[in-house]
Amino acid sequence: MNGRVPGRVAALAVAVPLGLGLATAPAASAAAVTTLYYSSSGAPDYLAQIDRGAANWNAAVTDVKLVQRATGATIVFHEVHSGGSYTSTDGHGRGQIYLDTSQVAEGYDPTRIAAHELGHNLGLPDHYSGPCTELMSGHGPGTACKNAKPSAAEAAKVQSLWVNGVAAGAQTRAVAH
Repeated sequence: MNGRVPGRVAALAVAVPLGLGLATAPAASAAAVTTLYYSSSGAPDYLAQIDRGAANWNAAVTDVKLVQRATGATIVFHEVHSGGSYTSTDGHGRGQIYLDTSQVAEGYDPTRIAAHELGHNLGLPDHYSGPCTELMSGHGPGTACKNAKPSAAEAAKVQSLWVNGVAAGAQTRAVAH
């Protein structure tokens, strides 16, 4: 009897998804997700804002997921006190992000800055002439802009870059803001 129960459970587990038409969809979508690890320990004054910025990307895209990790991260945040926020990245989920405290003191939203810089690590370029609704417009819309969520077009671009597990077409760059 013990030998039969697992067989029946396995058969039922296979039969239910097949009966619902889900045989390949879960496996295909699960395989397509790339997890990128970020460390915010180098920017201790902005831990919550960095996490919110990552959560905004996670809510907008499904092919890549950002997860906070203390060690072994490929995206690392640093807190600096001048020079503007920027990232040095390959656009493939590896980079150093520098969050400038003086920009926050000027009124720029730290969650928007963090999410914007993460966007570079996901392969997106700046678009300073864009409206506040575009995350990658960065500081272009001014300090009144508090939007820290990617637009539908920005999310779609990240999806297209990461659909095969790595950002396609992204190039190494240092992006100053």
